[in-house]
Amino acid sequence: MSRAISLLTREYPPTIYGGAGVHVAQLVPQLRALAEVEVHCMGDPRTGATAHPETFPPGANAALRVFGADLSMTAAIGSELGRVPDVLHSHTWYANLAGHLGGILLDRPHVVTAHSLEPHRPWKAEQLGGGYALSSWAERTAYEAADAVIAVSAKMRADVLESYDSLDPDKVHVVRNGIDPEEFAPDPATDVVTRIGMDPARPSVVFVGRITRQKGLIHLVRAAAQLDPDTQLILLAGAPDTPEIAAEFTGAFAELEARRGSVTWIGEMLPRHEVRQILTHATVFACPSVYEPLGIVNLEAMACETAVVASAVGGIPEVVVDGETGLLVPYDPALSDDPTAVGAFEGDFANKINSITRDPELARRYGVAGRQRCIDEFSWSKIADETMDVYEAAITRHG
Repeated sequence: MSRAISLLTREYPPTIYGGAGVHVAQLVPQLRALAEVEVHCMGDPRTGATAHPETFPPGANAALRVFGADLSMTAAIGSELGRVPDVLHSHTWYANLAGHLGGILLDRPHVVTAHSLEPHRPWKAEQLGGGYALSSWAERTAYEAADAVIAVSAKMRADVLESYDSLDPDKVHVVRNGIDPEEFAPDPATDVVTRIGMDPARPSVVFVGRITRQKGLIHLVRAAAQLDPDTQLILLAGAPDTPEIAAEFTGAFAELEARRGSVTWIGEMLPRHEVRQILTHATVFACPSVYEPLGIVNLEAMACETAVVASAVGGIPEVVVDGETGLLVPYDPALSDDPTAVGAFEGDFANKINSITRDPELARRYGVAGRQRCIDEFSWSKIADETMDVYEAAITRHG
């Protein structure tokens, strides 16, 4: 009999807003070719998963309502399989508590995938208030008790062991995020780029992501004032964490628009096939993140044969090869409150973008190399095989 896996997540198609959701959406079909897999997610009912609403306790802090969904998940583990699973696998703090409690309740191994770490995201307190202390507690409790932890990059593994120093290093495994190079591939059509006012004949810089401290979008907006006048800036950016962050970004964008023009902001989440076409026609994909465990969005751009300029933080250097698939910009999180250091980072970011937009052949060469790297190093079938290996290690450890 094949292994039975209960996968616990907040995000699942069609409701995906971050890299963890993309990871789960791509991983599950590959795992289902290797094992029996049930999925428990949060939110509205949908096909392919059992959904648990974040509605209890009514009117409570958002983190408490997530915990309510976690309890519902815990009670339902195994319901789709018709038997107790061999392994529970949770993704992000949102589902970590369900995995932890389910492992105790059913005496089964619990595997955690580290997509990000709460100790490295102190700005989440702006969004969650006291809920940040709860999310941090849930993450720490789950990690310290887990039978295996999957880190999505080597840098993330180091961060996990630094943040939770009681962990046995032998149970922390690296299984990198991936990309489907058939879904994300160059799209020569121009209907979408024409609709949004993007001119394929002019150099362009594209950003895709949420309006959060983590994604560093404010740095790109400030850097854009130093881009060549003919360069277009296209921001596919929405879902601000807080009203304060939204106001900061809106003000900076309005100032940039008045100063240079050739800027476009699309605040709604576009379908993936439309994002693919926009990435294809971009000269540069910009990733100014101040924290990034790996950065699937960089892989998506690279798979579309687009050069990348990204901050050299977290796992990004494991994806973007400096001088081969794009350019990296040093960033020191310890100097985030130093206006001089931040200004230098933004200036460096602009200069590296300009160096590519001024050289179409360099942009083409980086793009071609980036797609080949995606194909060679980041296939989801490989990731599923490696994940199954971690499951076996967790089962052995659990005993």
